[in-house]
Amino acid sequence: MSKIVVVGANHAGTFSINTILDNYGDQNEVVVFDQNSNISFLGCGMALWIGNQISGSDGLFYANKEGLESKGAKVYMNSPVESIDFDGKTVTALVDGKEHVESYDKLILATGSQPILPPIEGAEIKEGSRTFEATLENLQFVKLFQNAQEVIDKLNDKSQDIKRVAVVGAGYIGVELAEAFQRHGKEVILIDVVDTCLAGYYDHDLTELMAKNMESHGIKLAFGETVKAVEGDTKVERIVTDKNTYDVDMVVLAVGFRPNTALGAGKLETFRNGAYLGNKKQETSIQDVYAVGDCATVYDNALEDVNYIALASNAVRSGIVGGHNAGGGDVDSNGVQGSNGISIYGLNMVSTGLTEEQAREKYDVAIGKFNFAANGRAIASDAAQGFVKVIADKKYGEILGVHIIGPAAAELINEASSIIEMEITVEEMLKTIHGHPTYSEVMYEAFADVLGMAIHSPKKK
Repeated sequence: MSKIVVVGANHAGTFSINTILDNYGDQNEVVVFDQNSNISFLGCGMALWIGNQISGSDGLFYANKEGLESKGAKVYMNSPVESIDFDGKTVTALVDGKEHVESYDKLILATGSQPILPPIEGAEIKEGSRTFEATLENLQFVKLFQNAQEVIDKLNDKSQDIKRVAVVGAGYIGVELAEAFQRHGKEVILIDVVDTCLAGYYDHDLTELMAKNMESHGIKLAFGETVKAVEGDTKVERIVTDKNTYDVDMVVLAVGFRPNTALGAGKLETFRNGAYLGNKKQETSIQDVYAVGDCATVYDNALEDVNYIALASNAVRSGIVGGHNAGGGDVDSNGVQGSNGISIYGLNMVSTGLTEEQAREKYDVAIGKFNFAANGRAIASDAAQGFVKVIADKKYGEILGVHIIGPAAAELINEASSIIEMEITVEEMLKTIHGHPTYSEVMYEAFADVLGMAIHSPKKK
C-alpha cells in the first residue's frame, strides 16, 4: 500500500483526495495537511454572501474534515507545512504547535495561490499572518472564508459607520465585489490601472458594455489610475492614486493572485509566473510529485501549450487528473479552454479560448459577430441585449475563441468550449443545425458571420 500526502484541502486538493478515496482507497493511505481551519470554501460565492444575495455561508462549503476521514483519510487542519524533503520523501508540518514529520510515497501539492500585494504605501500584511490580516484597520484582502466573514461583520457593525468602499482591481473578484458592496447600500469606487474592467478575459467591445452596466447602477469607475497610497491614522480614511484622492472608509485589495509555490522553490521546475510546471498527468519535474489547482499549470487547448489559468473549474479538473495518477490510475488531461463567466446585475458575460487580442499575437484572425437583437427568441423574451463573438484562424478556419454577452450565455458557452477542444472549424459548424426558436441560433449566425454568410446580418464588404 502506498502513502499519499496531500498538501492543501482547497478545491483542487479536495477533488484529488476524493478521487483517490473513491477509486483507489483500498490501495492507498491518504494523509492531508492544511493550514486553514475549514475545507472547500467556495470563494467565488463570496460576493453573493457579502451582497446579501444568499442568506449565509452554509452553502459555500461542500466538504469537511469529518467527511474525508469517514472515507479513510487522515486530515490535519490548522497544520501548516513548513518544508518538504523531496529527496528523502518527507513533509514537515506544525501539528498542534509541534513539529510533525510525515513520510510519503507520492505527494500532491495543492497549495493554491496568494493575494498579490502591490507596492502601495500603507498597505501591509501583519507579520506571520496566515489569513492576510492588514496592519491598517478596514484595509481588506479577500481570499479565505475568514476574510469574507470579517468584511460582513464590519459592514453590519453600525459603530464602524462604513459608507464608502474602494475596490482596487477590476478583475473578476473586484467587479463582483463592487456589485456586492453597492447592493449593500454603500458608495463604491472601482479602481484599476488599465482602461477597462475584466482585462485579459474579454475584448473591449464586451468590457465596455459591462462598464456601462456598472455605472448605470451607481458604481464609480476610476480606470487608468494607479493606486499610490492608502492613508489613515489607525483605520482607512482615504485612497490616493496618481490622478485623484478619494475619501473612503474601507479599501479592498483585489488585484489578483500569484501561485503559492514556496515549498518547492529551487527543486521543482516552474512556469514563467512561478507556478509548478506539470505535464498532462499533473506530474511535476520530480517523479511521484503532482501539482494541482492554482499552484500549477494546465494544458491550454486554445494555445496548444501549457498555461496558467487560475479558475475553480481548472482546479477541479487538475485535481481529478492528479488524484487518478497519484492513486494508481493512468489518466491524461484533455486540456482546458479557460472557460469563464460572470453575471453582474443580471448581465451575463462568458468566454472560452482566446481573446481577439491574444489570438492576433499568433494567428491571422477572422471575426464573426451576431447580435441577440436579431434573434427571435431573445426578442420574444425581452432579452435582446448583447452578442456572440467568434475568433477564428483565417487560414484553416479553426475556432480559437468565443465570447458571449447576453441571455443564456452560461449554457451556450459549453458548446463553444467543446468546439475548441475538438478543433472544429467554422465550415464544419455551418453544417450543424441549431433549434428554432432558440438563443443558440445566435451561435450559428456568429460562426456564419466569420465567412460573411450570416443570414440575418448585413453582408460583409
